[in-house]
Amino acid sequence: MELLKIGVVGLGTMGSGIVEVIARSGYSVIGVDLGEKGTSYADLRITNSIGRGVAGSKITEGQGQAILSRIELTTDLAELASCQLVIEAITEDLQTKSELFAGLDSILGPDAIMATNTSALSVTEISVVTSRPSRVIGLHFFNPAMVQKFVEIVGTVTTDQEVIDACMEFARALGKEPVLVTDRAGFIANSLLFGYLNQAVAMYEQKYASREDIDDSMRFGCGLPMGPLALLDLIGLDTSLQILDTMYRESRDRLHAPSALLKQLVAAGRTGRKSGQGFYSYTEPNVPTVVTDSLTPVTSESSLDSGITRVAVIGSGTMATGIVSVLAAGGVLVTALTRSEQRSSQLRQSLEKSWSKLVEKGRISSEQKNEYLARVQTCESAQDLVGQVDLVIEAIAEELGPKCEIFSQLDGLLSEDVIFATTTSSLSVIEIASSTARMERFIGIHFFNPAPVMPLVEIVSTVATHSEVVARCTNLMRQLGKRPVQCSDRAGFIVNALLFPYLNNAIAMASANYASIEDIDTAMKLGCGYPMGPFELLDVVGLDVSLAIINTLYREFREPGFAPQAQLEHLVTAGFVGRKVGRGFRKY
Repeated sequence: MELLKIGVVGLGTMGSGIVEVIARSGYSVIGVDLGEKGTSYADLRITNSIGRGVAGSKITEGQGQAILSRIELTTDLAELASCQLVIEAITEDLQTKSELFAGLDSILGPDAIMATNTSALSVTEISVVTSRPSRVIGLHFFNPAMVQKFVEIVGTVTTDQEVIDACMEFARALGKEPVLVTDRAGFIANSLLFGYLNQAVAMYEQKYASREDIDDSMRFGCGLPMGPLALLDLIGLDTSLQILDTMYRESRDRLHAPSALLKQLVAAGRTGRKSGQGFYSYTEPNVPTVVTDSLTPVTSESSLDSGITRVAVIGSGTMATGIVSVLAAGGVLVTALTRSEQRSSQLRQSLEKSWSKLVEKGRISSEQKNEYLARVQTCESAQDLVGQVDLVIEAIAEELGPKCEIFSQLDGLLSEDVIFATTTSSLSVIEIASSTARMERFIGIHFFNPAPVMPLVEIVSTVATHSEVVARCTNLMRQLGKRPVQCSDRAGFIVNALLFPYLNNAIAMASANYASIEDIDTAMKLGCGYPMGPFELLDVVGLDVSLAIINTLYREFREPGFAPQAQLEHLVTAGFVGRKVGRGFRKY
C-alpha cells in the first residue's frame, strides 16, 4: 500500500513535531488542530524549526521552502478526506480519542489507515468505535519527534498485516527505527520506564533520599540523560499519572500503582515544568531553569574539610585498586592491606600501569604520577595499620561472613576514633557494623566501578551512624572530586534499588514473549536515550551479580515485581553469566 498524503490531528508539541518529520521526509501532510488556539502554535513552531535548520546550514533555504510547501494546516477535519493515513496526536484521554476516531471513520476513504499516537491507552478499545478496526493501528512516536528515532508500531488482534507492513515501511521512510509490539498498556518503553519512575517517587515520598540525590544517583551512577524526578517534571506529572493509572488498571502490577505523592502534586496543580512547579520549582512555566526553593539542600563551603588524611583500603581486587587510585590522586595517604606480598605487588603494578596510560594521554604529568605512587604503601598485616589511619575502607568480595570477620579483627586493633566503612553494594551495612563495638563510627561508602571514572558515591548511614561521621565521609568524597549522595541503610541503597527492578521487569517482558531482547534494548536506547539497553547492561554487570542483588531486594521488600525471573536464575545455573564468560542473554 502506497502512502502519499498523510494527516495529523492534534498540533501540540508532539503533533507539530510529527508533521515536521513527515514533511521533511518528502510527504505531503495536512495538520489539523481543533483546539481554541487553532494552528497558530504549530505554524510558529514548525516555521522557527525550519528557520533554525537553515541558519545552522543543516538545510538550504530552498529545501526549507520545499518542506513548508508540503505542509497544510487547518482546523477542518474534512480536509483529511483524501489522506491514506491519519495519525491522531491529541490529549491522552480514551473518550476524546474514541470520539475523534468515530468522526474520522465517516470522513476517510474505506482503505485509509487510522493511527493513534497513544503512549499507554488500548489501541483495541480505540479501534472498536470505528467500522474498520482492521485498519486501526498504534504509531507511538517519542518526544521530541524530530530527534527521537524510535517508533512503536502497535498492532491489535484485528489489525491487517497489510496495514502493519505499510506503517513499518512508513516509519523507516521517516528515518525511524520501528519495533512491532502487541497491544498492552505502556507497550515496551513506557511499561519499563514508568515503573522505574514510580519507584523513584515512592523513594522520595518515604524521605529516603533528597530529590537531588535521587536524580544525581541515576545520572552519575547509570549514565542516564536525566534523573527520574526531573524527567517526570519534563513529561508532566498529570500525563505521568494518566499513564501509570492506565497501566495499573490493566496489569495490577504494584510497580505501576501511582504513588500517593504523585497524585497529591497533580491535585495541587503542580504538574511539572509546564506549570512552573513539580518536584522542582522553575523560573516560570515551560522554562527548564530550576530555582532554589525550601527543599533545596544547603552546603556550607566552610565545613567541607573532612579531617581525613590517612586511609587504609582492605582488598586487592579491581574495586580496591580503583579506590586506592582515587584516594592517592586526591592527595590522601593510602595504605592497602592486601594479605600477601604477591597481591601487594600486583596492586602497585596495576596502579603504575593505569597512571602511566594517563601520562601517555596527557591527562597527568610524570611528576604527578610519581606523587600519586609516593602516597601509596602496602602491607600484609592488620597490625601495620595501628596508629596510621583515620578511615578504613573495606573492598573485598560481597560476602557477609568475611566482611564481618575483617572488621571484628580491626576493631580490636585500631583506635576507637578510626572510622570503619564498607563498600558493599547490596548487603546490610548495620549487619556488618554489628560485628564491631563502634556502630556509631561505621558507615557505607559505595563506590561504582570503575572507581576512578564513575563520579557517584553513595554514603550509607545506619540507624546508629553518628552525623559527624556522615559529614566527614561526605566531605572527603567531595574533596576527591566525587558526587556523594546520602541515603540510609536499606537494600539496594538508591541506584540498585531503582535499577534492578527495572532490569527484572525487562526480563519478565521478554520471558512473556511480548518483545525480543533486541527490541527491548532498542526501545530503551532510542526511545528513552539510555546508554545501554537492559539486557546489554545485565550482561555487562554479570547475571550472577544481578541475581544476587535482585534476591537481596526481594528478601527485604517482598514486592512481587522484585521476585527474580526464572530465566535469569536458569542462565546463572547454566553458567551463562554475561560478557565475562562470553555468554549471557547474548553470545559474545
